[in-house]
Amino acid sequence: MEERFFETFIHCYFIAFGVVIGGSILGSVGAFITGNAPLTEIGRIAVQLRIWAIVAAIGGTFDAIANFERGIYDGSTMDLFKQALFILSAMGGVKTAILLLNWLTQEDIA
Repeated sequence: MEERFFETFIHCYFIAFGVVIGGSILGSVGAFITGNAPLTEIGRIAVQLRIWAIVAAIGGTFDAIANFERGIYDGSTMDLFKQALFILSAMGGVKTAILLLNWLTQEDIA
């Protein structure tokens, strides 16, 4: 059963948000164990996880490419538009997570 648009839109936002927050915090535990500064590593890891969080949120790259292909070749512009909005939603979740982590760790806001 296919999810409705707004449910998927919200899911994309929070999945990307969660990937960045969770990955950064757990990655900082590894930095602490190895003797690095965990708060500095949180910001660095968050920036490195950006693209992976977006890919995870939209369900992998192959689904997104298939939807873009359907939108271009089959003339289904609504699928193309929806996929673009899902990607923008995931990008918003990533940006919110990075700003929140930078605010909590008092690093420079990127």
